[in-house]
Amino acid sequence: MRTALVVALALAVAFGAGHASPPLPVTTVTVDTQRGPKTFTVEVASDMDSQQRGLMYRRYLAADAGMLFDFHKAMMISFWMKNTVLPLDLVFIRADGTISTVASNAVPFSTALIPSAEPVRAVLEINGGRAHDLGIRVGDRVRAAIFRETR
Repeated sequence: MRTALVVALALAVAFGAGHASPPLPVTTVTVDTQRGPKTFTVEVASDMDSQQRGLMYRRYLAADAGMLFDFHKAMMISFWMKNTVLPLDLVFIRADGTISTVASNAVPFSTALIPSAEPVRAVLEINGGRAHDLGIRVGDRVRAAIFRETR
């Protein structure tokens, strides 16, 4: 009985105290920068439930990891950082796979809205400061399976 309680508590801590969610599909995203290609292994949030949850409650994100939010069509979108522990860069991506805007170092736990500047097909979330460190800029091309569908 005591072992079961310890395991349950460990799982609750590991998954944000009851915020566990089923694993999302994983894909590769490459950003073609002036410094060369930068590749990330990302989870894909392509339905409303996974998009609302996003990276909330996560305490760690590998340097080459992230989350790709696929909205399936171009739209105006806003994000916030409610219940998000990690600072993040939000890379807003047009339907043609080019970067529209980059919101750097979004403040953890903030409920301030972070809007897209124009309709976008997707948003890539990566660790805060990584876009700057890797030279990811407006106009760079993002290569991922979802953008092959729109060409």
